[in-house]
Amino acid sequence: MDMQTSLLDRLFDAGLLIETGVDGLYGRSGVFEDVISRFEGLISAYGGAEGAEMIRFPPGMNRAHFETSGYMKSFPQLAGTVHSFCGCELDHMNLLKCIDEGGDWTKTQEATDIALTPAACYPLYPTIAKRGPLPPEGGLYDLQSYCFRHEPSTDPDRQQMFRMREYVRIGTQEAVTEFRQTWMDRGVKMMESVGLDVEIDVANDPFFGRAGKMLANNQRDQNLKFELLIPVNSAAKPTACMSFNYHQDAFGAKWGLAFAGGETCHTACVGWGLERIALALFVRHGLDPKAWPANVRKTLWG
Repeated sequence: MDMQTSLLDRLFDAGLLIETGVDGLYGRSGVFEDVISRFEGLISAYGGAEGAEMIRFPPGMNRAHFETSGYMKSFPQLAGTVHSFCGCELDHMNLLKCIDEGGDWTKTQEATDIALTPAACYPLYPTIAKRGPLPPEGGLYDLQSYCFRHEPSTDPDRQQMFRMREYVRIGTQEAVTEFRQTWMDRGVKMMESVGLDVEIDVANDPFFGRAGKMLANNQRDQNLKFELLIPVNSAAKPTACMSFNYHQDAFGAKWGLAFAGGETCHTACVGWGLERIALALFVRHGLDPKAWPANVRKTLWG
């Protein structure tokens, strides 16, 4: 039995995660949720004074906006869409017959106008663009959403549906790169305050195909993405629990995000994988939060 499966079994046995029969899709106990809630409070304690606009989008987004984002060009292997029955009574009878006979009833489903949100910030850019030109100081936004990525796995830190908390900065190149560096420094302090060992390293997104290899290399060469890594399954292969991304003016140009003078905005975001951070805490301190070190409990529970 490998380390990933044994950790997952321990989490099931402790009741922290709840099995659904689908790899990477789990229920969470009240204890697990409380840890996430307390950690989100820590995030707000570090960033709340800066006056970010809080927005909470649902786990589904406008499919047309999803298509415009270009996500399918880079990550088709991770994408998910919402399909539904759109037929008449006869179609319904045929569907029920198909189910009774053990057939694949999903072939009769049709795509709706909803795509599953791949990252918490994706619905933000068209929303802000619709408001018109940004003020000279740009904008700062506090987001949290369930996200979907099609990566079935028995690795508990690679879930198909998970929550992402983000701060997104839209503004000048100088403003957004300063924002990213500030949060890289804060991220280390945050994790150290809850007793987690961390390192930050340059990274790349999982771009698809041969062309994706070039995109990944360019992303790394330009230092556009960094990840904060914490041991969960293995100290040798730590897990990315935070990411720090500078998009240059790519999203600004795509969505028409601009200042009143017409200059295209740059964007950057910092993201926390909330389930991954909870898992890192359970692995580091044990499966019973009541027995965690006093300083960690004080930081999270006060």
